[in-house]
Amino acid sequence: MRGGAHKARLLNAALVVALALTVLGCGGSPSGSSDGATDGAATMSRVFGGGSEGTTDGPAYTPPQDVMLSPAAINASDATDWGTIDTSTTTDGYVTVAVTNTERIKFQVICGDMSYNYDVPGDGTPVTCPLNMGNGFYTFRVMQNTSGDNYVELNSSDADVTLANEFTPFLRPSTIVRYDDGSACVAKARELVAPAANQGDALQAVCNFVIGHVSYDNDKASKVANVTGYLPNPDETLATGKGICFDYAALGAAMLRSQGIPAKVMTGYVSPEDVYHAWMSVYIDGSWHNVQFSVDPKTWTRVDLTFAAGASAGLVGDGKEYTDRYTY
Repeated sequence: MRGGAHKARLLNAALVVALALTVLGCGGSPSGSSDGATDGAATMSRVFGGGSEGTTDGPAYTPPQDVMLSPAAINASDATDWGTIDTSTTTDGYVTVAVTNTERIKFQVICGDMSYNYDVPGDGTPVTCPLNMGNGFYTFRVMQNTSGDNYVELNSSDADVTLANEFTPFLRPSTIVRYDDGSACVAKARELVAPAANQGDALQAVCNFVIGHVSYDNDKASKVANVTGYLPNPDETLATGKGICFDYAALGAAMLRSQGIPAKVMTGYVSPEDVYHAWMSVYIDGSWHNVQFSVDPKTWTRVDLTFAAGASAGLVGDGKEYTDRYTY
């Protein structure tokens, strides 16, 4: 189903504020706009050196031969200046939008009282957004900035979404977790999980690699502290070996998703000073326990790779009390 008729409705100031999608690194401002539930997770202790392996268990794990992708039913040639919305893939956990417009464009995904807002390029490039709010009635809106904080709705579409399962939005690439079958991070993930006997082994291999390979980029954190619309690039993080918390989480999630392990990118606040931060939440059919992580079977569990990598507590908090705000 494509988007409906062209609409033009001026937004009030409150909604404009909600549309200010800011996707930042550690210590920055929140991204999107939602009122979501929190995931259960254990408190973590920072450990420098040693203790990274721990114990794993679970049923036999065979990595998938094919990466689950998010193929769009629209392409750049289908894009219009009011936005083309494709909702034919909602069962698979995502929706796609493409726009040709010289003004700033945002795509709003609404379900019940929750909403998420994504920046969309105006060159017609399709953007894939996850249906991360579960089953329900969704509204999708293409919004154009007119002046200052004013936006108008250019196009909208609705869909009554029933996901194939709760994991499907978190097993595919999206505008936040970007990769495809040819991505370098996918190739590295395949290499890492090849010896894994169970999903605990696979999770351990990926997480230990990211923790050991990526260094926290303080300069980048300063540059994006007040930037609107920053998006992580997992292959770039892999290539440079540097990143902020959003990059750690997106790289880890891309590698895990590509190998059939559900992974969410979470953003929110961490004690003791409510530092704005990003981390992962993972779901495996086995377990991984060590001095840093306690991942139990068949439950969403927090895994904070940036904290485990030893980034400054002033940038990532103390790893004790987390307040989940947005899920991608």
